[in-house]
Amino acid sequence: MVRAAITAVGAYVPEDILTNDDMAKIVDTTDEWIMTRVGIKERRVLGKGKGTSFMGAEAVKIILEKSNTKPEEVEVIIFATTTPDYIFPSTAAMTAEACGIKNALGFDIQAACSGFIYALEVGSNFIRSGRYKKVIVAAGDKMTSIANYKDRTTCPLFGDAAGAVMLEPTTEDVGIIDSILHVDGSGRPNLHMYGGGSVYPASYETVDKDMHYVYQEGQVVFKHAVSKMADVSVEIMERNGLTRETVDWLVPHQANIRIIEAVGNRMGLSADKVMINIQKYGNTSAGTIPLCLYEWQDKLKKGDNLILAAFGGGFTWGSLYLKWAY
Repeated sequence: MVRAAITAVGAYVPEDILTNDDMAKIVDTTDEWIMTRVGIKERRVLGKGKGTSFMGAEAVKIILEKSNTKPEEVEVIIFATTTPDYIFPSTAAMTAEACGIKNALGFDIQAACSGFIYALEVGSNFIRSGRYKKVIVAAGDKMTSIANYKDRTTCPLFGDAAGAVMLEPTTEDVGIIDSILHVDGSGRPNLHMYGGGSVYPASYETVDKDMHYVYQEGQVVFKHAVSKMADVSVEIMERNGLTRETVDWLVPHQANIRIIEAVGNRMGLSADKVMINIQKYGNTSAGTIPLCLYEWQDKLKKGDNLILAAFGGGFTWGSLYLKWAY
């Protein structure tokens, strides 16, 4: 059986840091309030004039070097993002251009915070088809570009980052093995950004009404995120015969420390098996999971069982099971 294996991982975070103390100068909040509720200490901010593809390109350059891949050898590039550089062309196109990738098909995926695992499933099927040998899956967001710095409940949550992985075929007992992915559009009223699309194109009215920012009803989203991420993670464990002892790592979307801890507890995992870096970067949407993989790669061993789990606007959610390949 041919599977898609991750053969390299890269990530990029901007240099500029926005701490909780900095945030308290912008809105009515405190370090204690933010840390107690979501577990974020600081987040990174990409400067003006640079878009999501800038971060994605930096991550892709790392994996090209690590996998010893020439840009012209890349056959597919998929980019998961909610904050594309432009409505069109795609962020994948802009990333490919910045990296000298000329022979690939490329497109974006929009599944909010679940985007990376959605894109991994799509990318793995390109590999499994037998037609493609080198597939890049990138994910990231410039969330500070859509954060409302007048809303004290949401603006402290978000930061900017991107990550990417190279997928290549393998016949070994490693790679992407299973996934369970869902979407439920009834979550739209609770988590959305209404302005800028075809229903409400940009206008003086949409700008005046702050419709171009993330809107989130925190309590509702929290409740759904905990139950959905936990349910699907336990389900993928059960249908693949995994136990708390045989799962080596949970790689959760970094939205809220309490959500992460609740999911880990539901899976029966000890805290040392759960990747957490939310305190440093905040919620970077689709970028959180590949950023975790990049930061933990030196601790990963070939054959380790990883469960990736996410929940995002849409609502979208899911879990993906893979065996680490190097």
